[in-house]
Amino acid sequence: MSDKHVAVLMGGFSSERPVSLSSGNACAEALQSEGYRVTRVDVGRDIAAVLSEIKPDVAFNALHGPFGEDGTIQGVLEYLEIPYTHSGVLASALSMDKHQAKHVAKAAGIPVAEARVMDRFEIGGVHPITPPYVVKPVREGSSFGVVIVQENQSHPPQVIGSAEWRYGDRVLVERYIYGRELTCGVMGDVALGVTEVIPTGNAFYDYDAKYAQGGSKHVIPAQISPNVYQKIQTIALKAHQAMGCRGVSRSDFRYDDRFSEDGEVIWLEINTQPGMTPTSLVPEMAAHAGRSFGELVRWMVEDASCLR
Repeated sequence: MSDKHVAVLMGGFSSERPVSLSSGNACAEALQSEGYRVTRVDVGRDIAAVLSEIKPDVAFNALHGPFGEDGTIQGVLEYLEIPYTHSGVLASALSMDKHQAKHVAKAAGIPVAEARVMDRFEIGGVHPITPPYVVKPVREGSSFGVVIVQENQSHPPQVIGSAEWRYGDRVLVERYIYGRELTCGVMGDVALGVTEVIPTGNAFYDYDAKYAQGGSKHVIPAQISPNVYQKIQTIALKAHQAMGCRGVSRSDFRYDDRFSEDGEVIWLEINTQPGMTPTSLVPEMAAHAGRSFGELVRWMVEDASCLR
């Protein structure tokens, strides 16, 4: 049992609000079962005043998307001197910006896909690079706004330059990587197991595949060669350290094994606030390593600090 008072920060006002509420409620229930005194906080613009009033010992950050994992809420918590989970201000901001994160990863010797940042209105009716390629917002998560341009498409998707687009004007145009979807979590300074994600009804691991019940099949340990398995774990830990992450993170990969078993392994991005829902990957990886969901969230609370 613990007498620590934990404020679980959830909800917020990004596109990922529903996911955050699911993550936050699951974590709050687990922390209560572990004996912590828990206050659930649906984060609004008055979050600094709310936290000053309830005075938690620790903030469990279950927010996703802009404001919650881009260094903003981390800065608020630093200002209030409330220890918090996951990564700090700089690592969170860096990892959220897919373009800048790629620069750091490449400098650390991590294999990344060729890409360029563009204003979405520059794309127009002519392909910016040879198809197939992927267009994704620079600063979004949960696959929001990701568009795959197939090899046989005559022009870029019109939605990117339309009024329907609500993911910012800067987009990343990235070479499409064929192959399997693999992911690996890191907990502290230890790489967890490698999971293969197989979407059940979609062409790629989109929002529904991530969060809908039965939207994807998770295979852990991934059925790949020991060499590739270890390589992915090594890269995930290297990315975690290169970005300056703390606590838990998760790196996503594409693995093209069409022509050889070793194939091509490409690091896509790092997530400093991995989902903690019933269908989420990191809790499954922790369970594979012998840690229950309660033990995982307890570890995260005990790992919390400022100046991360």
